[in-house]
Amino acid sequence: MNKIPIYFFLPAILCLFSTEAYSQRPTLETFPLAAVRLLPGPFQVAQQTDLAYMLKLDPDRLLAPYRREAGLPSPVVSYGNWENTGLDGHIGGHYLTALAQMVAATGNAEARKRLTYMINVLDTCQQKSVDGYVGGVPGGKTMWQEIARGKIDAASFSLNKKWVPLYNIHKLYAGLRDAYRMAGNQRARDMLIRLTDWMMTLTATLSDNQIQTMLKSEHGGLNEVFADVAGITGDQKYLTLARRFSDHSTLTPLLAQQDKLNGLHANMQIPKVIGYLRVAQQTGDTAWAGAANFFWQTVVHHRTVSIGGNSVREHFHPASNFSSMVNSVEGPETCNSYNMLKLTEGLFLTNPSADYLDYYERTLYNHILSSQHLSGGFVYFTPMRPQHYRVYSQPQEGFWCCVGSGMENHGKYGALIYAHQNNDLYVNLFIPSVLNWAEKGLVVTQQTSFPFDEKTELTLKLKKSARFALHLRCPGWATGMQVWVNAKPVVIRPNSPSFLTLDRLWKNGDKLTISLPMTTTTEVLPDSSAWVSFLHGPIVLGAATDGENLTGLVADGSRMGHIASGPLYPLTQAPLLVGNRSNLISSVKSVPGKPLTFTFSELIHQERYKKLQLQPFFQIQDSRYVVYWPFTIPAGIGQMEKMLRENDELTLVLEKSTVDKVAPGEQQPESDHHFQGEQTETGVFQDRHYRRATGWFSYALKNKNKTAKKLRVTYHADDKNQSFSLYLNNTLLQTVSFERQTTPGFFDEEYVIPDALQQADSLTVRFEARKGAVVGNIYDIRLTK
Repeated sequence: MNKIPIYFFLPAILCLFSTEAYSQRPTLETFPLAAVRLLPGPFQVAQQTDLAYMLKLDPDRLLAPYRREAGLPSPVVSYGNWENTGLDGHIGGHYLTALAQMVAATGNAEARKRLTYMINVLDTCQQKSVDGYVGGVPGGKTMWQEIARGKIDAASFSLNKKWVPLYNIHKLYAGLRDAYRMAGNQRARDMLIRLTDWMMTLTATLSDNQIQTMLKSEHGGLNEVFADVAGITGDQKYLTLARRFSDHSTLTPLLAQQDKLNGLHANMQIPKVIGYLRVAQQTGDTAWAGAANFFWQTVVHHRTVSIGGNSVREHFHPASNFSSMVNSVEGPETCNSYNMLKLTEGLFLTNPSADYLDYYERTLYNHILSSQHLSGGFVYFTPMRPQHYRVYSQPQEGFWCCVGSGMENHGKYGALIYAHQNNDLYVNLFIPSVLNWAEKGLVVTQQTSFPFDEKTELTLKLKKSARFALHLRCPGWATGMQVWVNAKPVVIRPNSPSFLTLDRLWKNGDKLTISLPMTTTTEVLPDSSAWVSFLHGPIVLGAATDGENLTGLVADGSRMGHIASGPLYPLTQAPLLVGNRSNLISSVKSVPGKPLTFTFSELIHQERYKKLQLQPFFQIQDSRYVVYWPFTIPAGIGQMEKMLRENDELTLVLEKSTVDKVAPGEQQPESDHHFQGEQTETGVFQDRHYRRATGWFSYALKNKNKTAKKLRVTYHADDKNQSFSLYLNNTLLQTVSFERQTTPGFFDEEYVIPDALQQADSLTVRFEARKGAVVGNIYDIRLTK
């Protein structure tokens, strides 16, 4: 087969849809998951691995919180971890969606049986409540009654002292919706409407300001679900509810095209924005659609690393400073990418641009596919710190948010491979699969080993010949895409922005061959700092360094088991690349006989690392790894080593002496340390989170091996009127009182732990304001050796 240059051939081919166009109503439609079947390849393996993991779960244990709250007996106890410490029932909602997806995507009979059983039990629970409520929130009924009376105590991660109950119930709403839409469960539809009517009644007498106060608490994508209920029922009252449940604190700056994301909890914002777009699609609101698009552009182009993920310790760090990304072991969160893909799909269907698909594909391969172990188990954080590692869940232990979204991630790979508009067919992703477009009497089989082979083949099976347009995505990374129809070359116009369109009379057995040449490229962090990542086409390349010291590689049921807590390797020991960025690629050599494997020894400064090989990041498991590499020119080696050494001095020494720590104002660290408090609030100052109080707050820290000798607290010099009592296990440790400090900036104070308390396994630190004064602002709390 001869390769031909890229030129334009009239009139069969039209390249459409520049990234400039934007509207609010969907232009394209996806196919139902049931219409697409995956063929052998990495995505089918991941799908089947996910299904096996799901079937190891006990539905009755997931249903136990719902039965408890409905006053019904449960044959078994609920699961532990997040499922019995305040977020009870959230995985049950995710499980409904995951089962519905597997029913649609695979036709698995056991998945359908379990889905039917789950819905039937939940329906029984709902029937016990005359008002239509069903949920697993501990003490939820009493709490919701308080809300209805206007008693609202909302913080980022709590509502009326419950752990994000709106977020929790959103998972059930979404699960019921998906059980109906994807698996055709009519009972789920009826339950969804009853539950939505319950929320309408619950909030009917609340003012818009009270609703906005309530939405300070993480609430998932409730606005999206309520807009979907409006679409399902055709009743506009649910769109009104969706608008009321749209958080203006996030929406307002987006409407003004302002990036105010620094310090915000990333996965609190993304589902809201999905909801803004969903409302816009149903109402024709161009402003809200534009706000969603602005958010996407901001996050993808300024806040996202090469694998497609974003955030550090779950929060958006400054777009101008990615140092925390390469320092922290709590890198991009899988839930964020799960939701960014949902947002991307919605934006793409509204404005079919390959720019969205390039991001979608990048994230699908490099973050989502890499977030599941081949033997099962899901990843919460994917560290970008050189030579760190990921931790995987196991079915009976870990019930984090990323386990719930993880079960969903790998069941919906078929969602956006294809799309359609009237008679037109769009081929968006190069994943081996079969599309059955029954309404058109068309079956499309896509055979490919991409990305290990730089081509894909489409075979069309038609009941009768038909004329329609076939739109083939033109990826941004493809260097000279070529197409053959029935072995005859098609000539293509250069620089086609998004899609190559073939409009012709198609016949049964027609075959398209698409060449997708890939090159190796580099990509620095978005702040342009001297950290580089390698890609081949859309595939991020990483290097496995060693399999030592992988503490907690498979997580237990502990509250912080999702964090890779093994020793940090100093950045001074990270493989250092030496060369000009413009010529780094010239030293990357492919390994004969090993697709997508490369050597780059000429670039590596240290002799001990010269045998490292680059390979697809999604293939690396059970190992420490490097995705981002520090690099410098030869003359800058000394300066780079000094910078890395100084960075280590600021982090490693402190980490080595730390027994346990909590970051006040950040959701997971606080919930993992059993936060309690009254008259307290959180905020962000100079890109650092804090908690303050005119009342009190406390955390329980673990005294591992009874090695803690001191309590270390971080303050800022600008804080005034600090006067509070500091308790440890109800023992007064210190009365703290100071005004503005003369030395500017953040500073630390250490308090010696009494000998009698050093033998405790757990130490509860409590900050209690004195009359007329405040506790504030507290930026970091540590037990140290």
